[in-house]
Amino acid sequence: MKKKILVAPLNWGLGHATRCIPIVNALLAHNFEPIIASDGVALELLKKEFPELTHIELPGYNIKYSKKGYFLKLKLLKDSPKVINAIKAEKKATKQIVETYKIDGIISDNRLGVHCKLVPSVFMTHQLQVLSGNTTWLSTKMHQNIMKKFDECWVPDTVGTPNLSGKLGHVNSANIVLKYVGPLSRFKKLDCEIRYDIMVLLSGPEPQRTMLEEKLLVDFKDYEGKVLFVKGIVEKEHKTDEVNNILIHNFLMGAELEKALNESNLIVSRSGYTTIMDLAKLGKNAFFIPTPGQFEQEYLAKRLTEKGFVASCRQNDFNLEKLNEVNNFKGLEVFDYEVNYKRLFQLFKSK
Repeated sequence: MKKKILVAPLNWGLGHATRCIPIVNALLAHNFEPIIASDGVALELLKKEFPELTHIELPGYNIKYSKKGYFLKLKLLKDSPKVINAIKAEKKATKQIVETYKIDGIISDNRLGVHCKLVPSVFMTHQLQVLSGNTTWLSTKMHQNIMKKFDECWVPDTVGTPNLSGKLGHVNSANIVLKYVGPLSRFKKLDCEIRYDIMVLLSGPEPQRTMLEEKLLVDFKDYEGKVLFVKGIVEKEHKTDEVNNILIHNFLMGAELEKALNESNLIVSRSGYTTIMDLAKLGKNAFFIPTPGQFEQEYLAKRLTEKGFVASCRQNDFNLEKLNEVNNFKGLEVFDYEVNYKRLFQLFKSK
């Protein structure tokens, strides 16, 4: 009988869900039965990607970003009781799921309450250090205290240098069993012709996703090259539109998205960590616009710019002239790292 592994990504944009796709595929390849648990667009995406699997809806955190980046930390603090209640609801739901579906192991991608003492539980994150400005020490300590409740912590990055996460994923974490699993991406580099000068790839929590969408649609309306614009809104029906030189999709999935990325010369996107892993795997050049007030994305964009990989700027500062800066950067590079899934999944066979 196949062992059942609960895979539960956080619904915070699409990044946590998409980086779980290679994990789910690896579980299937190693004769496990993955069961998907999430909420919102993350769950909808994984339903479309794995329609044959069992899907369970978890209680949502229901956090929205502030319209002004500098209010984000205050907004998150205000929403903290909501998050605490969601974590409690997650714990209760997880216990029921483990009992009902006879779960043999758990892989939680940043869902803080999805763990159970009855089965081996893994927490997957690239944020061993959680940046929050002058309260980084506190947010990091709180995050690491939660990680200690899991049997292992998997970091989707390389242990040494070069690496993608920098100080986020490389700190001394006492009493946490760390395993570096290498950058995770569902994509492969394809040998194909370039069809689009620029691909705009959006994701992330509202209202910032919509705000950037509206800004970039205005900015690119006079662009002379060919633009592929992916909104990152996962809906039941796939929709397309064409405005001047811009081909617009509400979303693209799997092979279609992989093909579109490979066929695009430059990617304009947020500097979310999963996006960075995907573009590194494809060896793409990019222009990053970090989500205002999100310290993690601001740090990653600044780090990669300073290291000469990609150009970036603040959302309010972006205009088409900024794209001229990309010629001064070499683009993201793939790191040769082979994940030993057989060894990684041994945790679920040993207990």
